[in-house]
Amino acid sequence: MPSSNPLLADPSPHTQADPQPIGLPRRTPRQVLLSYFYWTYSRGSFHYDVMVTLILAFIFVTPHIHGFSYGDKPTTAAALIHPIQVVSDGGHGVILTVRASDANVPPGASNAVVKKALRKAIEPVTGDAEYVEKWQTFTDADGNLFWKVWAHR
Repeated sequence: MPSSNPLLADPSPHTQADPQPIGLPRRTPRQVLLSYFYWTYSRGSFHYDVMVTLILAFIFVTPHIHGFSYGDKPTTAAALIHPIQVVSDGGHGVILTVRASDANVPPGASNAVVKKALRKAIEPVTGDAEYVEKWQTFTDADGNLFWKVWAHR
């Protein structure tokens, strides 16, 4: 005989036909994504941990997948064989004297190729922010060929 006492009644708020507990309605995936976007979860909750994990995965995995370079690797420039002489150009920039064997300029190269080779040759001394303005060749008393390079930032 069923009891009419409410304290002895079944405490379960749902029946076998209704497996969903009574309370908040189930959220759609769109609502979950919007709550991720607006960061509405409290710290330590499952969804908060999921968001933090996704952010960390993006930070650490993306550079390896897409090959991004943040400039934190050592340069692969070869060591200088001969010293480079650097002289001020009266406040406009610098004049650098580079031995031709260090510049690796192919014979008969175009101006663009010469400029690129000279910039690469002076980069270990000046850094990568120098702009090669003009250049000329000369030979010293011993017969060594040199490049005189005018560069500025």
